[in-house]
Amino acid sequence: MLFRRRFGFSPPEKATSEGIVGIGGPLDVPTLQCAYRQGIFPWPHTGLPLLWFNPDPRAVLDFDELHIPERLARRRKKLPLHFTIDQSFEIVITSCRKAPRPGQEGTWITPKIVTAFKGLHQVGDAHSIEAWDENGSLVAGLYGVTAGGVFSGESMFHTISDASKLCVLFLIEHLKERGATWIDIQTMTPHFEMLGAKEISRAEYLDRLTAVQQAPLTLFEREP
Repeated sequence: MLFRRRFGFSPPEKATSEGIVGIGGPLDVPTLQCAYRQGIFPWPHTGLPLLWFNPDPRAVLDFDELHIPERLARRRKKLPLHFTIDQSFEIVITSCRKAPRPGQEGTWITPKIVTAFKGLHQVGDAHSIEAWDENGSLVAGLYGVTAGGVFSGESMFHTISDASKLCVLFLIEHLKERGATWIDIQTMTPHFEMLGAKEISRAEYLDRLTAVQQAPLTLFEREP
């Protein structure tokens, strides 16, 4: 299970019961690119070396199973929000780092994670969605990673109720326009379960990942 070399992780079938496939190793752009293309993501734990996960089960949201609750649909119509892509990645990831998380002490979004994902954003593999109010203030956002045509969500924040969920809906519409049919949300959360997300086996997830990567979609435009 140890991180063997710069781009080497344990095979998924040799993961621990918690889904750990690597321990330690560099947290840099090449390693992150390699990891996400194998369905692996870093998840720092206080007091431990860097841990890399490929969990079983895996949480995904199929767009044809998206459920928008009536309350959220009403908020979508009433909130005067403007959405953008990749306009404030650093602010979004920093805001996610600072967001309160009931029942949790601290955050897994460490300063090293912020630095590494900023680097991933600079090479076009990490992206953010921003929600702005009518006064031009950033009120919500999310960020994630593209891995050969699959978007893997990482974290989100909000200062206005439901605004981060609306970022998710905006993201889904954006991805659907580019041919995507699902997103990876790694582990289940109440917010995504409410939207219709489900858990599938690691094997099914990896089959899906491979299928998309055989004919990769262009989910985001690169900056000129």
